Amino acid sequence: MSKFEEITEARTVLGLGETATLKEIKQAYREMASRHHPDKNQDETNDPPDEEMMKKLNLAYRLLMDYCNRCRCSFKEEDIDRAYPYDKHFKKFFQDGVQ
Repeated sequence: MSKFEEITEARTVLGLGETATLKEIKQAYREMASRHHPDKNQDETNDPPDEEMMKKLNLAYRLLMDYCNRCRCSFKEEDIDRAYPYDKHFKKFFQDGVQ
């Protein structure tokens, strides 16, 4: 299986779309883990598949975090402007924080 396929499967396990922030990855993992964790779901319906799901969730989370940690961040002005598109609009209306 290629890395692309592994990462695609990992984001699918966590219920993520094609793009996600680190915060969204962590939030999705926490929500899924609380839903499937064997210690939190000790009722009659909890069966071994939840343990398997936790293994899948943990693997998916580690894989996505490793991938994100390998990505390089750009500190170029145009890339920062793309990440914060509303800053340019605020600069039009506010000069040095004063209107």
